Amino acid sequence: QVPLVESGGGSVQAGASLKLSCVVSGFRFDGYSMAWFRQAPGKEREGVATIRINGINGGQPVYADSVKGRFSITHDNVKNTLYLQMISLKPEDTGMYYCAAHNLGGGPFGQYNYWGQGTQVSVSS
Repeated sequence: QVPLVESGGGSVQAGASLKLSCVVSGFRFDGYSMAWFRQAPGKEREGVATIRINGINGGQPVYADSVKGRFSITHDNVKNTLYLQMISLKPEDTGMYYCAAHNLGGGPFGQYNYWGQGTQVSVSS
């Protein structure tokens, strides 16, 4: 089991910013695809952002249309940590946010092998 531990969630008002972190232990994530997903109450889980970690700079990130221009996925290879910077948050961004590692296929937001427990983000209007 590869622990992925998310943090940084919280309750904020619309327009605020949050930065989520995902610490990966058990393996170096350089060379793997990493992603952030979210799940709102009563809705299916959806991909938010993904990137293939490839050295310091990483590959080209992919974002869901709903978060383009507002969310940014980054990583720190020394700390083995994935981040999701979120600005201009909207009530529809509310949900449990999960970190995922090791894409097994099915596209950028396809099947992932490892998952964290999630961190809750709540945005009020």
